[in-house]
Amino acid sequence: MNMQQGADRADAILQRTLSAVEPKLRWLHGPSTHGSCGGDPNAPEGTGTVDRRIQIQTIVSEERRGSLLGIVERDWKARGFKIEDVNASKRSPSIVASTPDHFQVEVSVGGEGQFFFSVTTPCFTRTDVAAPSTRPNTAEREGEYPNRPYIHDDFWSSTTPTPPSQHPSPPASR
Repeated sequence: MNMQQGADRADAILQRTLSAVEPKLRWLHGPSTHGSCGGDPNAPEGTGTVDRRIQIQTIVSEERRGSLLGIVERDWKARGFKIEDVNASKRSPSIVASTPDHFQVEVSVGGEGQFFFSVTTPCFTRTDVAAPSTRPNTAEREGEYPNRPYIHDDFWSSTTPTPPSQHPSPPASR
């Protein structure tokens, strides 16, 4: 596999993760970066990795963040991903996992409760890498990355706890 093929696979992982979430989240691409595998002494010459990111524009209230993290964790486990780390911090929780084909995936909560999803590829043969071809489901915004969430959703933005009938299992602590 080359870096562009790895980037395409990373984009597919992100889109499938987003498709597991109901109600749907509104999102934009974050910066896509790529670089050499120079930090890995076992990496072959002429290889590199790609990072793909998505920033969520839906406002996810503090009361609903655990529900969203639980949905993502269950989806990843169902797809055979191995949960590598769970940060159960109330302020900045995150989950890191790896796919069976060694892509690293992460969901994290940043400032103002904003959710970010990212995928880092393993080392692949170095090639040019195009921007993601998937179209965001909200308009691009001016300003520096990250654009803070601004879209209200009746479910995700609600400040009431998730109803028991809709409450996913919380992420497991590690």
